[in-house]
Amino acid sequence: MTATTTSVCTSASTAVYPSFSSYVRARGPVLQRTARSLTSNPCDAEDLLQTALTKTYLAWERIEDHRALDGYVRRALVNTRTSQWRKRKVEEFPYDELPEREAAPSADPAEQQALRDAMWRAVLRLPVRQRAMVVLRYYEDLTEVQTAELLGVSVGTVKSAVSRALGKLREDPELSCAA
Repeated sequence: MTATTTSVCTSASTAVYPSFSSYVRARGPVLQRTARSLTSNPCDAEDLLQTALTKTYLAWERIEDHRALDGYVRRALVNTRTSQWRKRKVEEFPYDELPEREAAPSADPAEQQALRDAMWRAVLRLPVRQRAMVVLRYYEDLTEVQTAELLGVSVGTVKSAVSRALGKLREDPELSCAA
C-alpha cells in the first residue's frame, strides 16, 4: 500500500527534486497513516496522500523551512480531504411529481375490530372519572386544557388521572393477549 504511493511519487520527483524523493521515502509510512485516519478506506487514503504529495511537490521551491514539511503535508492532507468532502455528489434529483408510495401491508380487518373491541371493554373497566378523561383525550381528541375545562378540574388532575388510566390499560390482561 505505502510502496505504491511512495514509488509513484518518488519516481516522478527524482529528476528535479532529489530531496523530495528522499523525504517521501523517509516519511511516507507516517503520512500514509495520517491519510488513512482522514478517510474511510485504504484506497481513498492512497489517493489523498498522492494528491497532497503532488501539491507539496509543486510548491517544493516555495517551502522555506524543510524541517516543517510534515506540518505542510498534513495541512495539505486535511485541506484536500475537506475539499473532497465538500464536492461530494448529492444523489437527489428534483421531480415535478412525487413517486407513488408503496402500500403498507394492511392488517386483517377482523383482527383490527377484535383489538378495538378489547380496547373498548378495557376502557369500560376503568373508574368513571378516568374513563371520561381517556375518552375525551383519546377518542374525542381534546387537549388536556379542553378536557380540564369540560370536566371542571385542573390540568394536573387530567394529566395524573390519564396517566393512571393508561397504566391500568397497559396492565389489562385482555389487551396484553390481544397485542
